[in-house]
Amino acid sequence: MQSPVISILTPFKNTSKFLNECLLSIINQSFTNWELLIIDDHSTDDSYQVVNAFAEKESRIKLYKNSGNGIIDALQLAFSLSKGRFITRMDSDDLMHPEKLQTMLNDLQTHGRQHIALGLVTYFNENGLGNGFKNYEKWLNTLTSSGSNFNEIYKECVIPSPCWMVHKTDLIACDAFNPKRYPEDYDLAFRFYKQGFKCIPAQKTLHQWRDYNTRASRTQAHYAENHFIDLKLQYFLELDYNTTRPLTLWGAGTKGKIIAKKLKALQIPFIWICDNPKKIGKHIYDIELYEFRHLNQLHQPQSIVSVANKTAQEDIKMYFKTQNMKAMVDYYFFC
Repeated sequence: MQSPVISILTPFKNTSKFLNECLLSIINQSFTNWELLIIDDHSTDDSYQVVNAFAEKESRIKLYKNSGNGIIDALQLAFSLSKGRFITRMDSDDLMHPEKLQTMLNDLQTHGRQHIALGLVTYFNENGLGNGFKNYEKWLNTLTSSGSNFNEIYKECVIPSPCWMVHKTDLIACDAFNPKRYPEDYDLAFRFYKQGFKCIPAQKTLHQWRDYNTRASRTQAHYAENHFIDLKLQYFLELDYNTTRPLTLWGAGTKGKIIAKKLKALQIPFIWICDNPKKIGKHIYDIELYEFRHLNQLHQPQSIVSVANKTAQEDIKMYFKTQNMKAMVDYYFFC
């Protein structure tokens, strides 16, 4: 039997309603030399039986039960069992475009190691999508179409969790899924960024991303906002923070206060600035807030921006431009 070229890692838990469509979209790929390592994470519905019925007929589907608990343990198990030269991930409630595997494989074979093959994604929901998902889809696809995903990595997860492919050796170099760090998809994006991998621009929609009320990213505590901020700060302090430059925090809204509190707890010195006249001069957590033009008095400052309003963000970018400051060097948007 020919060794698989592509290994697909798929955890699942209580997704029996969607598994038929998902598995058929994999089976119907134009590229056929793949293996699916699909891990049951302690389902309590008939999901295991659904997958097992497919696995009994299709030798490329390899079904296992999670020996641990949670999606990271499931991914670790799937990865440890993988035999392909290339690794991708799939969510058990989503759908692949028929050319997804072939397209991504072609990109990786063209560009070589230390590259990430991506595709455009489209969200769908039987009951309709909210503006939040539409905006995220548009933002993510804009980055992916130009391969500039890492330019905004501190905003949100810039690598769609079920729509990437890399060389297996590159995933090993990232020490992927180890240690356990949630949200695991965002953590993996940071690991790619840390290794200096490049995103291959993509123009084709390769993945249909299903949204519904009980999906893990909506219901599990691992994907709550505080975990995102912890992850962003951890990697910023490790990868981009320059201790010889003064650090400023721009914004004193909800996220700004959370970041300020965490920086203070970590004993990271920072200067807090904002453009809200009601807050300038006041003290929060015993820290005085300065007017944003205080930046002019600092020598080569770095700035974390926690302002969420899109219009305000554009104004802030224009201000940084007038100061000859560059994104991902001098300032970093955290939302």
